[in-house]
Amino acid sequence: MRNEQRLRTRTPESRAFAERVHLVMSLTSRLNVLPFDDLDARRTVLTEIFGGPVPESLSVLPPFYCDYGLGASFGERVFINQGCFFLDYGGGGITIADRVLIGPRVTLSTAGHPVELDERYDFITHAPHRHRG
Repeated sequence: MRNEQRLRTRTPESRAFAERVHLVMSLTSRLNVLPFDDLDARRTVLTEIFGGPVPESLSVLPPFYCDYGLGASFGERVFINQGCFFLDYGGGGITIADRVLIGPRVTLSTAGHPVELDERYDFITHAPHRHRG
């Protein structure tokens, strides 16, 4: 994995990561049961999932699933159809440029783990963190 970093398991940092994953999975559960036409509530939950403001022109149709949220960023006029999965913790995150249309049931995954057996349970791989401003 390019620019791979490793997060040792059973540390305060890995616990913080696990807490973030739990929070985002809870938020996506809430997103997916909102009334379809409640666009304001959907935008509010998406802002929480992605850790800050998202473009007004971003359209995400539920159900939508995400595991981390802080590794995703969006351009203008992005459309994400139903049933998409974003696993955005590793590999540089997920960056969606302007005017991208994502079809139903697409999975974008940058998460990973070491494949060597003696390291597999001791680390989670990820990209350097981007700071949101």
